[in-house]
Amino acid sequence: MSRENPRDRFAAVVRAPDVDLAEAALLMGVEVDAEFDPAEGIAELERLAAAVRARVGPAYDVTKAAEALALVLGGRARFFGQESDYADLRSSLLHEVLRRRRGLPILLSMVWIDVGRRAGLPVYGVALPGHFVVGIGDPDGEFELADPFHGGVPLSVSRARELAAAAGGHPGDPALLQPARPTAILLRVLNNIRAWAAQPERGIEGAWTRLWAVELSLLLPRHPAALRHERGSLLARTGQFAAGAQQLDDYADLVARIDPKVAETARGEAKAARARLN
Repeated sequence: MSRENPRDRFAAVVRAPDVDLAEAALLMGVEVDAEFDPAEGIAELERLAAAVRARVGPAYDVTKAAEALALVLGGRARFFGQESDYADLRSSLLHEVLRRRRGLPILLSMVWIDVGRRAGLPVYGVALPGHFVVGIGDPDGEFELADPFHGGVPLSVSRARELAAAAGGHPGDPALLQPARPTAILLRVLNNIRAWAAQPERGIEGAWTRLWAVELSLLLPRHPAALRHERGSLLARTGQFAAGAQQLDDYADLVARIDPKVAETARGEAKAARARLN
């Protein structure tokens, strides 16, 4: 794997025509551990994929593929999650999920997606409201759903729609069970990290975590413009007053025509940040 700057590599991966979801997620690990080599995570994913390939064999159907993934990942390797994982940042970092075999639904699904891809199986993410699962097969034809958070148990379409409705979604939405875009998956992971880090008890360390999560989000080809405002605020909070003020002014320029009040607020925050330079 390339030894180029991790941020530059992340930007290249997420803007490639065929996004390597796992590599992008593993590069997030460098943000918390500068010594981590993403190649270690790739090697583990390859090892798991080899075990799945050996179980499936040369000929398979959708059901057999789903069963093989559940046996290897949910059974033998013991990938699963529980409620306490939501309070642990490691549950949102792929290299830690591969090490601990524990994680949030979206990270465990990412393991299934990448292992399936490496094993030659059609596995894709399904972004339900409030939950994340995987589909195996053809989303417009024959497919099965599985829930990696619960060890890969099968999930019926009707149950998936019930989960969506319980979380405030629209169970009849025709796009509900369609494959999630890799960049949308990555943004959702980064949003989870930002939400974790924004809790008051995280203090200044949480601000630094939010900052790198925001900065990686801004490297994605699609991202909310408001992240630029958040970045400016976080730069100021972490003591980078000049850079924060400049980002806040840039954001104000961006939104001035659309929302003058928001722009005015951002300029006020920029002024306050510059005042702290004195």
